[in-house]
Amino acid sequence: MSAVQTRQVGPDDGGQRLDRWLKRQFPQITQILIEKACRKGEIRVDGGRVKASSRVEAGQTVRIPPLPDTPAAPPVAKTGIAPDDAEMIQRAVIWKDAHIIALNKPAGLPSQGGSGQGSRHVDGLTEALTFGFKERPVLVHRLDKDTSGVLLLARTPRVARRLAEGFRHREARKIYWALVAGVPQPAKGTIRYGLLKTGGRGAGEKMRCIHPAEVDRTEGAKRAMTEFAVLERLAGRAAWMALSPITGRTHQLRAHMAEIGHPIMGDGKYGGSAQENLGDGWGAGIGGAVSRKLHLHARSLRIMHPVTDNLLELTAPLPEHMAQSWKLFGWDARDVPANPFEEDS
Repeated sequence: MSAVQTRQVGPDDGGQRLDRWLKRQFPQITQILIEKACRKGEIRVDGGRVKASSRVEAGQTVRIPPLPDTPAAPPVAKTGIAPDDAEMIQRAVIWKDAHIIALNKPAGLPSQGGSGQGSRHVDGLTEALTFGFKERPVLVHRLDKDTSGVLLLARTPRVARRLAEGFRHREARKIYWALVAGVPQPAKGTIRYGLLKTGGRGAGEKMRCIHPAEVDRTEGAKRAMTEFAVLERLAGRAAWMALSPITGRTHQLRAHMAEIGHPIMGDGKYGGSAQENLGDGWGAGIGGAVSRKLHLHARSLRIMHPVTDNLLELTAPLPEHMAQSWKLFGWDARDVPANPFEEDS
């Protein structure tokens, strides 16, 4: 049993929950012990009583009561992650360092749990992505369940805050690839329709586009902006698009493309069932050869590394169903610019 001691919260540890900070400092400590010590006033921050969920800030002094010397037994089964799921999420890693992990999120796997999302999601599988760290990494942004591609996780609270600030201040450049019905004209432009939630939660959530001139007069509507560029076309029936969301609204790309008359293939929610468009319309002729899964992929992400200040550029290969469509149409990633918006950046 150790003696009473005090420790100062380091500059990189501010903003954490007290219980998580303590577990990083003392691996043998248990949640029950922390909560009991807080209730009895044995754990104090700057001399004051605290809860296990209280946040600590850099420079604060934490009083720690005597602790057991024996490490807690490793929670072998606490994650409940099936071996196949652990292997799957580890295979999805496309880049990592001591601060960030980047995944190529599989289509069909939710980023987080919630209404209609089930219990299997990226956030619930992060225990398999600790790679020697004491705490699991945390999501700093999300992708829709059926959207694949680059997804970032932070390995420390400080990095999570800095990455979140980068996304919030629009310092990241995201480029998505999509297969859409028809070919937009002009081939390059910006969509500025606002978005309004029309009801539903989780899987039932849906957004309605609002004309830019009506956004400020429409309660609940939020401004949204998407840049688009046609990369390749299949006559007038379909197009390979690069989409860059300047804002980050729910279902933004899907709703915007549907609003301009070119829904994303496989997007039943926003009218992308082009495979069933018979006759001479833009969907005719591609029918059953194209998968009915959503053809939307977060292809690349460019952001300044929050610790090294180096430019971080990440690229995720297409998911299998989109790669098959690209092969069917004879499209090759080597034939298009990585960033068709470069001249506008």
